[in-house]
Amino acid sequence: MVEKTDHSSIWPSLYDPFRAVTGRVADWLSPATEASGSGEAYAINMELPGVSEGDIELTVDDGVVTVRGEKKTEETKKGDTWFFSERQYGAFRRSFRLPQDADGSKVDAHMKDGVLSITIPKIAKEETDSARKVEIRTS
Repeated sequence: MVEKTDHSSIWPSLYDPFRAVTGRVADWLSPATEASGSGEAYAINMELPGVSEGDIELTVDDGVVTVRGEKKTEETKKGDTWFFSERQYGAFRRSFRLPQDADGSKVDAHMKDGVLSITIPKIAKEETDSARKVEIRTS
């Protein structure tokens, strides 16, 4: 009888460096974001300098807010010699799962000075309370 060797424990270690690089590239292309909450709403602020509103898509689906967009390159002048460039271009996508008390049907967003501000109101407390007293009937 030939014993079967389990190679699954060997293979993942070979791919780990690539997974780390993929994560770093995704972080590099992802816009800087902050999320906060108050008594009335949640807020997500995303830095998108150089991205126009027309190049951003904001969707809410099944309790997830997704922001997609693209920062497009500018036309370069012919004959320019570049010594370095730290500007980032390309497509990005960020998704955020909403808490249970967030009202995804009333999401609002606006853009000012390169910052996309998303506001998600909370559902009123009485609407989220699922505990209730149940009458016990007699037959």
